[in-house]
Amino acid sequence: MIKCIRYYAGWADKFQGKTIPIDGQYFSYTRHEPVGIVGQIIPWNFPLLMMAWKLAPALACGNVVVMKPAEQTPLAALYLAELVRQAGFPPGVVNVLNGYGKVTGDAISRHPDIDKVAFTGSTKVGQLIQVAAAESNMKNVTLELGGKSPNIVLDDADLAHAVEMSHQAIFFNQGQCCAAGSRTYVQKAIYDEFVRLSVQRAKTRKIGNPEEEGIEHGPQVSEAQMNNILGYIDRAKKCSNAILECGGGRWGETGYFVEPTVFSNVTDEMEIAQEEIFGPVQVIIKFDTIEEVVEKANNSRYGLAGGVFTKDIDNALKLANQLRTGTVWVNCYDVLEASVPFGGYKQSGSGRELGEYGLQQYSEVKTVTIKVSSKNS
Repeated sequence: MIKCIRYYAGWADKFQGKTIPIDGQYFSYTRHEPVGIVGQIIPWNFPLLMMAWKLAPALACGNVVVMKPAEQTPLAALYLAELVRQAGFPPGVVNVLNGYGKVTGDAISRHPDIDKVAFTGSTKVGQLIQVAAAESNMKNVTLELGGKSPNIVLDDADLAHAVEMSHQAIFFNQGQCCAAGSRTYVQKAIYDEFVRLSVQRAKTRKIGNPEEEGIEHGPQVSEAQMNNILGYIDRAKKCSNAILECGGGRWGETGYFVEPTVFSNVTDEMEIAQEEIFGPVQVIIKFDTIEEVVEKANNSRYGLAGGVFTKDIDNALKLANQLRTGTVWVNCYDVLEASVPFGGYKQSGSGRELGEYGLQQYSEVKTVTIKVSSKNS
């Protein structure tokens, strides 16, 4: 979070317009001007980081912000608002407004004095925000929404590394991550061994209080979220030919813990291969050729991220170029930096956050053209 704020602080005096040569006796240039009042609605899974991703570029471009945190995580945002006050920001530049999405989020999306809304969260809510913006003042909208990201492992990959990275890609933050590698595609020749090693790794994942040393896996955000995840698991066990290799239930007698869960023998039409579960559920799907896995990976309404594991640079570049996703990680996963843009294709959103591209969402480009006198001085 601190790195993100410092990065955009450095942009504040460097994001400028251009002078543009045009035909005739004219001088033409562009100005980057603030959008104005920006409404920002953030999710619960990374509450402080999402504040930085939204606040920093908006402020660097000269806007003022009305921020609505998720109702599940209100306190972190309020604490940061107090730090903003202590830092000496002018009153009214950063405003934190807690409330429920159906009330406060809808009000932000519809308010005629708000010039732009930026949202991170579910695709369903993103659609509601677009409608509200259109029905009010046609405010600018940027969206970072859901995903069902393909994580592709070719048979020449470093198997141990691919297993560990694929494990982290789905189980990081208990699976509560929009870019989670939630569809693991593994080439036929190494499929059985990959499944065996993935199950072995999932069984060793340390579950418990995340404030304790060595714990890898904490609780889900709420009872409702836990029950939703368990519902997906139960339906997969009852209504499909997927094989539950490990996990599949609640862990412990207290807290909203879901066991790290691995399914094999998964096929693309299954619910667990189509829907964003937003939980610790790894689904492993077999494929034969690169052409086949490209078609499978792109056969989704989402397009947020993807991963490729291979030692062949030609295949890595081929897959990276053909995947319809906003980000592709090769031989790694979830590598995010403030300077690198992030966002999605299709129903995973519109616009980009982070990097120089993230500034474009928070400024208006004005063109000024001046007739130059043809008289001699």
